[in-house]
Amino acid sequence: MWFKNLTLYRFNKPFAVETEALETALADFTFSPCSSQDVSKFGFSNALGKKGSSLVHSAGNRHLICVTKEEKILPGQVIKEALEEKVALIEDEENRKLAKKEKDAMKDEIITSLLPRAFSRRSQTHALILPELEMILVDSSSATKAEELLALLRKALGSLPVIPLSFKAPVEANLTEWLKLGSAPLPFEMQDEAELKSEADEGGIVRFKQQDLKEDEVLAHLATGKQVHKLALHFGQSIALLLQSDASVKRLKFSEEFRAGNDEVGTDDPMARLDADFALMGSELVALMHALVAALGGLEDAQV
Repeated sequence: MWFKNLTLYRFNKPFAVETEALETALADFTFSPCSSQDVSKFGFSNALGKKGSSLVHSAGNRHLICVTKEEKILPGQVIKEALEEKVALIEDEENRKLAKKEKDAMKDEIITSLLPRAFSRRSQTHALILPELEMILVDSSSATKAEELLALLRKALGSLPVIPLSFKAPVEANLTEWLKLGSAPLPFEMQDEAELKSEADEGGIVRFKQQDLKEDEVLAHLATGKQVHKLALHFGQSIALLLQSDASVKRLKFSEEFRAGNDEVGTDDPMARLDADFALMGSELVALMHALVAALGGLEDAQV
């Protein structure tokens, strides 16, 4: 339920799909497990996991969706060894070298024969659609996984005019200025971790952890032209995060005190608690996005 990373996108056009229509659209692309001959399967699954019953969970016009991916695990070394053994046997029997096309066909046959016996692994990726901000927040540290989710959503809806979130000024320029000043704009508070990079093609990278970023040792790197590409921050008393120069947010962590805000709901009704947690998380992520856009000087050709 609680997001751990944010890869950020915004709509080029207003998102105006109602919950029921969104549910219907996703239903045509629901996840199903791999069959014996499938290498992987990918589709939408219940937004709230096993306790949920719908592909879309909505509250206050905020929509939570989830994709599940199952992949068969076929170690490359196992395939390579099986192929080498088969190729060697045929070349010895027929006294000739096999062509690449023949080897490729054999490799496909080997993979097909191994698939029924292969283990599989599943992973899930959630996304939060925020029409009020015209944004989609994907809970993934991988841009590739985020794009996979968006591609399936685009396929389900027919179109999805989204682009990565970009700001009027480079994020690293803002982060560097904050470090120079020794503080981030409220309600953010600088923590004790940063990564600085030289702008030169072969420049160095320096990382600081559990260190006072106001010390001369840190600031000296700024004097040599390095810029801040990662900076640990606190958002008020609710969220700890690592903001990166590509505008992604890593290691998002909601404080225990903040998450305890729904303790009065209890756990007797798991769905009620999940719904309350979703509402709490959604509201705070909206507040975080407003604050982040303001602190970084506004979105490129857009306002939130």
